[in-house]
Amino acid sequence: MTAKIETGPWIRRYRPAPNARARLLCLPHAGGSAPFYLPFARSIGPEVEVLAVQYPGRHDRFDEPGVDSIGGLADALLAEALPYGDRPLAIFGHSMGAMIAFELALRLEEKGAGPLVVFASGRRAPSRRRADDSPVHLRDEEGLIAELRALNGTDTRVFEDKDLLRMALPAIRNDYKAAETYRYVPGPPLAAPVRGHVGDDDPRATLDEVRSWSEHTDGGFELRTYPGGHFYLSDQMQVVAAAVREQISDLLAQRGAAES
Repeated sequence: MTAKIETGPWIRRYRPAPNARARLLCLPHAGGSAPFYLPFARSIGPEVEVLAVQYPGRHDRFDEPGVDSIGGLADALLAEALPYGDRPLAIFGHSMGAMIAFELALRLEEKGAGPLVVFASGRRAPSRRRADDSPVHLRDEEGLIAELRALNGTDTRVFEDKDLLRMALPAIRNDYKAAETYRYVPGPPLAAPVRGHVGDDDPRATLDEVRSWSEHTDGGFELRTYPGGHFYLSDQMQVVAAAVREQISDLLAQRGAAES
């Protein structure tokens, strides 16, 4: 019998799945929020229960101060994620969310509660940095907006609503600061496998940069590509959800075979 878990401000369970074989904790991109993964929850099916993370500083957490470091976000999420370990827990992160997923997985493994798998979407490996990166979080408002337009991941209606845009920019800037000031500290690789997912025309994560995730795991690495750019996921939710469900099912079968 599964213990009842009450969700707090960090976790959203849009489609509770009491008979799910595993859970999938989904971490949004910079400026993103939990509802981004609502189509994911609808598509993945009842075998996997989707949990979507809501960072502070947006939506119903608008009045809360943001956390401007990847480590700080991973630290805060550790206590939130541990109660969900009564079933195999997978972690999916897109862009900035992939870095938080990695750091959270490291912390879970230190607690003896390592995840089933880490899905790294649209993000180069933690150890891969670009010398020519210009910090977006230090730009003025117009520069920040230009970056959002270039990535084509923000609803165009947001740009038309100046008041809405003004309200959203502090959280977006905060998230970019977290992502851009993150520095990988060399250490033991994950025991959990890593599964990379990326658009084949992503300017923020080349295939070579994503393949480097293989250096951060002893559990094995696989890469899947999709048509599209940095926000390929927005257009490919159902396809990616099916792939993730398949990969989780395969890993559960492998775990079952190893334990039998």
